[in-house]
Amino acid sequence: MPRRPRLVLPGQPLHIVQRGHNGTAIFRCPSDYRVYLRHLARANDHGDCAVHAYVLMSNHVHLVVTPACRTAASRLMKSLGQSYVRYVNDRYQRRGTLWQDRFYSCLIDSEAYLLACYRYVERNPVRAGMVADAADYPWSSYGWHGYGEVNPLINDHPLYEALGSQPVERQRVYRQFLSAGAVDRAVVVLREATRRGTAAASVNFKRRLEAELGYSLERRQAGRPRRSSKNPSPEFGISKIGV
Repeated sequence: MPRRPRLVLPGQPLHIVQRGHNGTAIFRCPSDYRVYLRHLARANDHGDCAVHAYVLMSNHVHLVVTPACRTAASRLMKSLGQSYVRYVNDRYQRRGTLWQDRFYSCLIDSEAYLLACYRYVERNPVRAGMVADAADYPWSSYGWHGYGEVNPLINDHPLYEALGSQPVERQRVYRQFLSAGAVDRAVVVLREATRRGTAAASVNFKRRLEAELGYSLERRQAGRPRRSSKNPSPEFGISKIGV
């Protein structure tokens, strides 16, 4: 059975994950991280994807981007993946694949999950036990979002910019948001949606999307359908933590 095409809507954010083959390291030293970021900037020279957030872990990467057209994210990741593999193979005198299959992605309902996705991505080193504070990890976009460190790669989403009228205010609010920690259910939703290639979205957003696509985004299960809850699932915008 052919797999469904990747779920992409122009102008709608995507969470992207790409992993090293069999969990092997894709970054071995600081210069590797810097080279990857340079290649990311070059691959997106035409601005077909707005890069909102990222983290580079030793054996995988997370990106949050908004593509301008349906093929923009795939073209970005293909160009980036090929150019970085050439660099790694030349530097370490290796051959063969570096990446595990194709990249994973999920569509992000901006109002419900975008800032939660920023936080999920930028707290990854903290959850992995690599650092105690996200600010201590140099290979993510948190330095920009939390402290205004210069990062020409980032083109922020309007929802982040709406956190405050001035950069200092936005950074303060975002630091408070991130320090509250990732909401467990938001993390589960984002991970599952990315693994399945579906949408991290509110119920209403999903229903509108299904009507447009002509198919269900829910996993088919055997047996009697589960009874829906009378209370809608919480959404994970920044207002939910009182900042």
